Amino acid sequence: MYLPAQTWPDLADYVESESLAVVPLGSTEQHGPHLPEGTDHMIAEALARAATERTGYLCTPPISIGVSSHHRQFHGTMWVDAPVFRDYVESLSRNLTYHGIDRIVYVNAHGGNVAHLREVGRRLHEDETAYAIEWMWDESIPGLIEDVFETPGPHGGPKETAMIMHIANELVRGDQLEAARDGGVDFDGDAARVHGATTFYDAIENSPNGVFGDQTDATPEIGEQLFDAATEQLVALLEWLDDQPFADLMPESHVDPQPGSGREGV
Repeated sequence: MYLPAQTWPDLADYVESESLAVVPLGSTEQHGPHLPEGTDHMIAEALARAATERTGYLCTPPISIGVSSHHRQFHGTMWVDAPVFRDYVESLSRNLTYHGIDRIVYVNAHGGNVAHLREVGRRLHEDETAYAIEWMWDESIPGLIEDVFETPGPHGGPKETAMIMHIANELVRGDQLEAARDGGVDFDGDAARVHGATTFYDAIENSPNGVFGDQTDATPEIGEQLFDAATEQLVALLEWLDDQPFADLMPESHVDPQPGSGREGV
């Protein structure tokens, strides 16, 4: 159920029996010379729409600009400051709870959003307003990604390239795949650390063209395989979350300072 396509009576009927919403989030940022800047939010929305169409759960419009200042040196990258992003997502989430939603899945396709979505979820959990969790597609199918790609890369690599080939192949610059590979690098997280310290802040410090991995390994067929597998994982997560009693999702009580005394925790 896609929220913008519904009438308010339709949505009233939904919250009469359901209390789960899916919020797709991504970014609008550089993804090398071969992929559109909307790659992340396009992937997030496509997965969220596919999973909610199968299950009937509510899907909101996507949040298409995220925490992306680490890509700012590349033309067209858009971002909002982290506190602004957190406050916006929290406000939107509390808006959903006003209408009867008490559990939210943030379908996220941008690594820069992860820590901030976790913080929003913690806030909502702490005051027992809602149970909100972040889900990232590639982290749901790591084994499959390792099987199909030798050098998947964390950004603009073959896994994202294959997904966009499946979702919107007309937007992939196929003649730029070799340039993306040759102008980028194979990412090694350990190599970016000195004596245990992470020494970089911006993507350009690691990759001249901002992307990593071997993009020539991507195909639409692999993209479909990844998309279907990730959708299965998301569907399973939504169904699991819907089955949980709300009380079981809320914080545990404070530890009793005097166990066995009958005095409740404070």
